[in-house]
Amino acid sequence: MRVQARRAGALLGGFMFPAVSMADWTLNMSPGVTSSSNQIFDLHMTILWICVVIGIIVFGVMFWSIFAHRKSSGRKPANFHENTLVEILWTVIPLVILVVMAIPATATLVDMYDTSESEIDIKVTGYQWRWKYDYIEEDFGYFSNISTSDDEIYNRTAKSENYLLDVDNPMVIPTNTRVRLLLTANDVIHSWWVPAFGVKKDAIPGFINEVWTQVDEPGIYRGQCTELCGVKHGFMPVVVRAVPREEYDAWVTEQTAAAQAERELTQKDWTMAELMERGEKAYATACAACHQPDGSGAPPAFPALKDSQIALEDMDAHLDVVVNGVPGSAMQAFGNQLSEVDLAAVITYERNAWGNNTGEMVTPKQILEYKNQ
Repeated sequence: MRVQARRAGALLGGFMFPAVSMADWTLNMSPGVTSSSNQIFDLHMTILWICVVIGIIVFGVMFWSIFAHRKSSGRKPANFHENTLVEILWTVIPLVILVVMAIPATATLVDMYDTSESEIDIKVTGYQWRWKYDYIEEDFGYFSNISTSDDEIYNRTAKSENYLLDVDNPMVIPTNTRVRLLLTANDVIHSWWVPAFGVKKDAIPGFINEVWTQVDEPGIYRGQCTELCGVKHGFMPVVVRAVPREEYDAWVTEQTAAAQAERELTQKDWTMAELMERGEKAYATACAACHQPDGSGAPPAFPALKDSQIALEDMDAHLDVVVNGVPGSAMQAFGNQLSEVDLAAVITYERNAWGNNTGEMVTPKQILEYKNQ
């Protein structure tokens, strides 16, 4: 009853104080920050005004006819049948209008689909429920996960300005540079959308879609997955950071060095404490969405890991499930999603967290050997 009362109060407040409750509500599209988004906006406005003119003419004639030929003024209805001129006009005029609208629309679509002459190629892969960005020419890549805290999501703290629209690792692109995006998916259909770019493209498993963008203004631009892709569909934001070319080049150098250092970590001798610390972070970003932060899971789709057979008994079976997944189930194969270090860390964490306490650990070297079998 209290929940219903609160909802009723909110609805009543919206009617009584519309200026307050709908302060951010607008009627029109935003122009955007790319040439494509501006073309889309201009096309939208052109067709909108054509429709406005048509509406004024049609309703003007209709209302004038109703008023001027009303029965109370003594008008008698005319009798006519098969007026050839009228039939030709109401066929030709709409055709001409459609052609006039099709010309700029076609030009805009041709430009949007032309991905040639790009300077940078980035592969965008959708996963349930995060994005992976691979910088093809630079030979590095990383995952982008939502960073909104559980406290915000479950109303334990106030929601931030960018609620459900913050990530740990945004895509970074240089300004004034033509960037081609190659979109695909690992599991189900996703859709990569950034309104300010005028870009919305499906990411389909086993298929590559292409789209391009060129951002002229530095800044942070946000979007979301717009294809219903599962229970965490609303927790899959897109964040792009556009920076000047010099800053981008420095960032690429840092990322390349970090990727090389990550590869070299497979040869390090790790301690249990180090693996547990890293495993907790890897579990939070890659596993907690399904198996819950406390390992309790969400049966039957996502089984519990706390006190579970897979985490307490056969180490080889546990490793196989994490690396290769479980065909026919919601359990993905993380062998190509996580590094050898993160795979070792997350398995070690699952076997020793939440009271499991097996005392067993997996090293990155073991993961590497397992993959090379």
